[in-house]
Amino acid sequence: MSWGDLTPELLHSSVWADGLVESAGIPVYDMPLVSVGGGLGSFTLVDVLRIRGVATSAMRVLSTSDTPWQTWEYLTRVSQLPAHERIRSDSGARPDNIWGFPSYAVQEAWQERSLKPLLQVLTEPILADFYSPKAGMVTWTVKREADRIGYWEMLVKGQVRMVRKRLGGGYFTVLTPPPGTSPTKRVALRSHYVHLAVGYPGLKFLDDLQEFRQRQNERYRVVNAYEPHEHVYDQLRKRPGVVVVRGAGIVASRVLQRLMDDRERYGLQTQIVHLFRTYVTGSHGPHLFMRRKGGDGWAYQAFTMPKSAFGGQLKAQFRKASPERRAELAKVVAGTTTPKLARWQEQMHRARQGRWYHPVQAVVEHIAQQPDGRLVTHTRSANSAGMQYVSDFIIDCTGLEADMPEHRVLDDLLKHGGARPNKAGRLQVGPNFEVLGAENGDGVLYASGAATAGNHFLAVDSFLGMQTAALDIADDLAGRGFCKGLGPVRSLSQWLKWAANRRLA
Repeated sequence: MSWGDLTPELLHSSVWADGLVESAGIPVYDMPLVSVGGGLGSFTLVDVLRIRGVATSAMRVLSTSDTPWQTWEYLTRVSQLPAHERIRSDSGARPDNIWGFPSYAVQEAWQERSLKPLLQVLTEPILADFYSPKAGMVTWTVKREADRIGYWEMLVKGQVRMVRKRLGGGYFTVLTPPPGTSPTKRVALRSHYVHLAVGYPGLKFLDDLQEFRQRQNERYRVVNAYEPHEHVYDQLRKRPGVVVVRGAGIVASRVLQRLMDDRERYGLQTQIVHLFRTYVTGSHGPHLFMRRKGGDGWAYQAFTMPKSAFGGQLKAQFRKASPERRAELAKVVAGTTTPKLARWQEQMHRARQGRWYHPVQAVVEHIAQQPDGRLVTHTRSANSAGMQYVSDFIIDCTGLEADMPEHRVLDDLLKHGGARPNKAGRLQVGPNFEVLGAENGDGVLYASGAATAGNHFLAVDSFLGMQTAALDIADDLAGRGFCKGLGPVRSLSQWLKWAANRRLA
């Protein structure tokens, strides 16, 4: 152990005295509020707090990312949503604008001098698909707001190691700065309030694919849609090939669209085998008032959640429900879905007619590899004999991993911080997104984003969900005297400053 590093006593103590940290040679810096993560979750909170009058000198964002949109932009790009493509989000869900006005549709109409976005919003979803913004517009608007609120003054680069309770109240957040930027290996920020917005711990692979990758050390032919896999499309442009796609959500539909776009654009001979574990044949749901459309294997839903989950009847129902009932509701409304977009539907129809897209309902038993390197997917089905599908590549589109033990900070919080998991296996939080069990004197630890799923608010992992959490956290902090309220007068004056792009003091 070196000077300025964690000692065995610190590692095994759940509550740290000031002297214990200082005796380890770790520099301590006082900061009223610290946000851990540095993604859009952190950004939305500090944006709301800046609008409510908190100075940049009172907050720090700890992150390994250079920008709040860096991880989001990376994930959208590798999952086939580059800057010019449209994401799965509502027109009024703006991370840069807590008022949601003007919406993305209005801004796009203004910038492009076109009424088309407005007409689409006015006629959705009866005469047109739901409007959604381009990925590049989200990035541009967040950058504009980051500049306006002085985000870069609050950003501190480094890897957060842990958050521990402080004797007497508050917390120590331990940061490992980038090499060469600090005379000690660790520094500690002492604060009354800590906010966690750490996103997903990592990639989620299906068990059989994970086992195959580890056994064969195969990373080229078996890929996750959330990791760089442009080489798959490059190879398919060079020679005909077969791709097995697994998954039935928005990412699977985007990967299929990319494969189909390339086939049509370059005159390729790509064959696609699409494996569905559950094949949806039509509308489905527990009763008449809770059904979603479906067909051809897919469950269709415009957004990740029904709109009522963001601010309607479903939101109220979820808030009042017991933990067990919340788990039941989440399974019904938050399943694997994708938007039913007209252009993509036409592509799918042509692909089925041309017999080069092959949807199959089956359960995968295992993956094998031929001497030439090609992959063999062995499946079984209740209605037919087992099948084998030989392919050049397998693309896993099943999502991101959200298990807390996979994340060092969350795991430490469960072991030493008093936090506890809810019925969904995520952090149990209260009505203001305070982490239950992690309170410490006058200190409060808050959390938002994917780590808080399964509590009183359903749509936490979305733009509107992160803003809802930020507003609720800010209300709680206002009650504690940390920031000002957001009444009509302040809200209007701050919106006028936002519209004029006036930098906040």
